[in-house]
Amino acid sequence: MSQSLALASNDDQIDYWNTTAGETWARHQQQLDRQLEDLGLEAISVLAPAAGERILDIGCGCGETAQQLAARVGRAGAVVGVDISGPMLEVARRRPAADGAARPEFRKLDAQTADLGPAAFDAVFSRFGVMFFADPAAAFANIRAALKPGGRLAFVCWRAFPENPWMREPMAAAARFLPPLPPVDPTAPGPFAFADEGRVRSILADAGFADIAIDPFDTRIGGSGVEETVNLTLRVGPLGRILREMPDMADAVIGAVRAAIQPYETPAGVLMPAAVWIVRARNG
Repeated sequence: MSQSLALASNDDQIDYWNTTAGETWARHQQQLDRQLEDLGLEAISVLAPAAGERILDIGCGCGETAQQLAARVGRAGAVVGVDISGPMLEVARRRPAADGAARPEFRKLDAQTADLGPAAFDAVFSRFGVMFFADPAAAFANIRAALKPGGRLAFVCWRAFPENPWMREPMAAAARFLPPLPPVDPTAPGPFAFADEGRVRSILADAGFADIAIDPFDTRIGGSGVEETVNLTLRVGPLGRILREMPDMADAVIGAVRAAIQPYETPAGVLMPAAVWIVRARNG
């Protein structure tokens, strides 16, 4: 695929993350970071960053994982966060540097096609930032080219939608109030594009990665109160995307979504089951 065609193929995602979706994620950054933190930390532990390493954070969003990586590599190391979302990168650039760490560098670019620097990094990381490529095989080949020989890759991505009650149950509650939705291509760019373990393994192998390991990880995520969780659910994820296209339906579904979420309320806030893959590989 030529660079010009690849760039055009990602236009939908670039537009999506630079308008309402990116602005929404930037606005709710603290709550989303709290919700996703444990999943990212599990993948960081698998990556095992070492002091002095240079690490690339793909789809770094509002910068939390770049800060966590920078704290581990210390002042002798460096972290470069890349994302296509201007609104989210604005948040990332405002964050203070972690204690004892250099401030991460943030770049607005498309990791599928951009020149990331030949063999420039010891490791590559992503927290839910690699499922949106129009051509994932080309994207991972480009990412691998930025890794030093033997360099490491680790990322976290969602398993199948039915395995994730934190998204499945609010959507099911809202569905009876919504018009029939068109079928979804499970391999199209989106949060569940990497739900199929075999597909992920094939993409990485075709891109030239070796020592591929894909392990399930299950936990409960959330930590906010019921109303704050309802508000976020109506604005992000699959239901949020639908309601951005049908904003007049929000009032109709809010009660049902609240009823689906309330059983998961705990003294620590709403905590709902989440299921992900922790993926690791090496530049062979």
